[in-house]
Amino acid sequence: MLKYTDYDIVFQEIPNEVTLAINLSNCPNGFKGCHSPQLMQYIGEYIDENVILGLLDKYGTSITCICFMGGDASPYEVEYLAAFIKNTTQEKIKTAWYSGKEKLVDNCNLNNFNFIKLGAYKEHLGGFEIDVTDLKIYQLSDEYPITPKEHGDSFLIEHRHLWLCSSRQHAIMRVRAAVQKAQIF
Repeated sequence: MLKYTDYDIVFQEIPNEVTLAINLSNCPNGFKGCHSPQLMQYIGEYIDENVILGLLDKYGTSITCICFMGGDASPYEVEYLAAFIKNTTQEKIKTAWYSGKEKLVDNCNLNNFNFIKLGAYKEHLGGFEIDVTDLKIYQLSDEYPITPKEHGDSFLIEHRHLWLCSSRQHAIMRVRAAVQKAQIF
C-alpha cells in the first residue's frame, strides 16, 4: 500500500498549474545524489481515498492539479488514486504523476492522468531545469496534435494559435527553437 511523507502546493512541477504535490515513499529507483533520499524508505502515512478526500476538502478550491511524486513501487495504486480524483472532482482537478522511470509500466491507463512526467535524476545535471536535463513531461490530450477536420486548413490559418498546434507546424517550431538555441552558444 502506498505511503506519503508530506505534500505542498507548488508552482513549477506542472506548467501553468497550481499543484498539490504529494511525496510518496518506497522509491525503488535509488538514484545517486537524489534530492529526497528519505523517500527511498517505506515511511510515512498510508494514502487512500479518505486522505485524498481530506486534501481535496482542505485545498480543492486553491489547486488545479494533484501530482503524485513517485510511487514507482506501486504504479497501479497511483493510477487508481488518479482515477479516484478525476471521478470525485468530475475532472475539475487535473492529475499528474512524476515517475523516475524512463517509461511507464505496461497496462497503465493513461486516461487517468492529464500529465505524466518521466525521467531519472542525473546528479551531474543538477536540478530538474527543463533546459539542462532529459526529463520529459507529457500533457495527455485527445485533441493534440490538431489534425485537419471538417473546418480545414483555412480555419487553422485564421486561428493561428490553433494552427501552431498542427503536427506539421509543431515540428517546424521545434526545429526553429533548436536552431535558435544552438545560435545562443
